[in-house]
Parts: sequence; C-alpha cells; structure tokens
Amino acid sequence: MKIKKGDNVKITVGKDRGKTGTVSRVLSVEGRVVIDGLNLYKKRSKPKKQGKKGEMVLVPRPLQVSNIQLVCGNCKQPTRVGYHFEGEKKVRYCKKCQSPLN
Repeated sequence: MKIKKGDNVKITVGKDRGKTGTVSRVLSVEGRVVIDGLNLYKKRSKPKKQGKKGEMVLVPRPLQVSNIQLVCGNCKQPTRVGYHFEGEKKVRYCKKCQSPLN
C-alpha cells in the first residue's frame, strides 16, 4: 500500500470530498485508512451506570484507499506516488514535482 500512517491526504469522493487530513490508522488487509476528524459518523452508546443517559459519539470510519489521494509536502498538491531505489533503500516520490516523500 502506498499510503502510510501520518501521511497528509485529500478525500476525492463522499460527503467530505475536497477536505484534507492526516492518516491515523492503516488497515492494509482491507485496503482502507482512517483519517483524523473526517468521515465521521454518529454512534450511540449505552449508559454505563444505572440512572445515567446514553450518548451519541462521533466515530471516524475507514475509507477505501482508492477514494483518497496523497498530498505532496513540497508542492502541496494531490499526487500519485512512485518508487525508486537510492542504494538499498526504496524511496517514495511525488510524480508531479519528483521530490521524495517523507
């Protein structure tokens, strides 16, 4: 998977289309990522003690990797990711400005 935890990404589809955020979790087996503060849905929780009320909590849901694009830190544009080798290291780079991605 070309997206890693901590990457800055832009959402291309859905209710949060056009918004950018940071990847907080990568679910590589499912091909999904969780983005901080985006794609939030309401979840109702039961009361923990008798006499207390239940509450509604906003929970971020995972998005498919195909529905997001990586934002380059150098040119600040959504871009595709390429790979090349620097010695023994495999390095990701921006396809638009050719700068290495962190």
